Amino acid sequence: MTTRHKLEKTLWQSADKLRSNMDAAEYKHVVLGLIFLKYISDAFKEHYNHLVETQAETGADPEDKDEYTGDRIFYVPPSARWEWLQGRAKLPTIGKDIDEAMDAIEKDNPQLKGVLPKDYARPTLDKMRLGELIDLIGSITLSQKGKGKDKDILGEVFEYFLGQFADAEGKKGGQFYTPQSIVKLLVEMLEPEAEKRFYDGACGSGGMFVQSEKFIEMHEHRKGKISIFGQESNPTTYRLAKMNLAIRGIEAKIELGDTLLNDKFPNQKVDYVIANPPFNVSDYKINASEKEKYKFGMPYEGNANFAWLQHFISKLAPYGTAGIVLANGSMTSETGTEGQIRKELIENNMVDCMVALPAQLFYNTGISACLWFLRRNREGNSKFRNRWDEILFIDASKMGKMISRKQRELEPADIQKIADTYHNWRLANPKAEYQDEAGFCKSASITEIRKHNYMLTPGRYIEFKKEEEDDEVFQEKMQRLTAMLREQMVLSAKQDAKIKENLASIGFEI
Repeated sequence: MTTRHKLEKTLWQSADKLRSNMDAAEYKHVVLGLIFLKYISDAFKEHYNHLVETQAETGADPEDKDEYTGDRIFYVPPSARWEWLQGRAKLPTIGKDIDEAMDAIEKDNPQLKGVLPKDYARPTLDKMRLGELIDLIGSITLSQKGKGKDKDILGEVFEYFLGQFADAEGKKGGQFYTPQSIVKLLVEMLEPEAEKRFYDGACGSGGMFVQSEKFIEMHEHRKGKISIFGQESNPTTYRLAKMNLAIRGIEAKIELGDTLLNDKFPNQKVDYVIANPPFNVSDYKINASEKEKYKFGMPYEGNANFAWLQHFISKLAPYGTAGIVLANGSMTSETGTEGQIRKELIENNMVDCMVALPAQLFYNTGISACLWFLRRNREGNSKFRNRWDEILFIDASKMGKMISRKQRELEPADIQKIADTYHNWRLANPKAEYQDEAGFCKSASITEIRKHNYMLTPGRYIEFKKEEEDDEVFQEKMQRLTAMLREQMVLSAKQDAKIKENLASIGFEI
């Protein structure tokens, strides 16, 4: 376990102790709001100190808001700075002080208006525990001056806490957080590039965007400078997304509203769509004036899956690619118009790859899900192999490991194998050879898919993997197993005798 992971775990355990009887859904905003406040205060202080040090040369005023906004740093007024608040952490008025600090920050930074939590003064919030929580978060320093590491650490802590709260909330947690291993798999398969446009119409707390930025920074060794467009229907989750992206220094246009009913980016085209919309929503509506986006068929009223798919397709620019998480039923359902829409997507060369995921990956459901990879102009891009009349099927349903009694996680090796298989199949690179693998992957032709009535379940196409033959001679195997059983029976008899002896010594006979 790395130092950062130890820090995150220790902080979570300490913060969780302070939660007492408070519901995780409520406590989440208390903690994450304070982590965000610490982040913007630290970033402000770092720049403030720099301005003070260079004031004689530049003449800059450290209290001038313009000196911060020009460098994309939030201005923090004196009564909202962490040192001032931490000095008042033991006072009974600390809740009121924090609310006023949040309000002051929003007034000086219009882009944060309506985003920060301001309910710390409520009588039900234990002020002594709140003060202890402030001291705990105040301990996140690990400073490497001049390298900006403090902000990176706070961003990682914020993201880690999002995942822990999602786990604590269970079913409700899945509404704002997609487990990291799924997000990493989507991003590794899409291989996003810098200077591109990204969209997520069900962006939750913004994890898809954070991971995309991380991928670009890791592979191109620079900040991605990506253009981000997101929409979220839940007001509290929307605020989490705004904070999560701000704490990572990621600029984004995030709007609040029901995407299918009121698309806030109606004419926006993007290079990448990466999304995990809610599964199998039945009580949804679409905007009647936007029916042109549903050119592959009007979605079935009882399930929003194919409304989401077509909405995301409508956002793709030429050669744009989408990676979308959906319920497994989307691969086979014939209800209403779903079968016909799936057929049209396939016949119009929109479907690139299908991945079956293991069960128990999500916080809010134990059911299995799948990944849809869609691509425009599959047949017209020399960068890719000439596979426009094929679809790659990958079965990852047996992958991953259980990290708790109810939660599974894809391991890095699993993610790498799936992503490498997709890239080798897709890219026009003679050195990257793709081969079908029994039990794992298959490149199926559209002709073959027609024979299966346009069903997209990987198991229908991937060759069954034969179990490895046991070449041990039966007689030898039975002798080995009976010897082991004999040893266990002897040990069991000794333990039974010891138990009887102990019971007899205190006056009980069996």
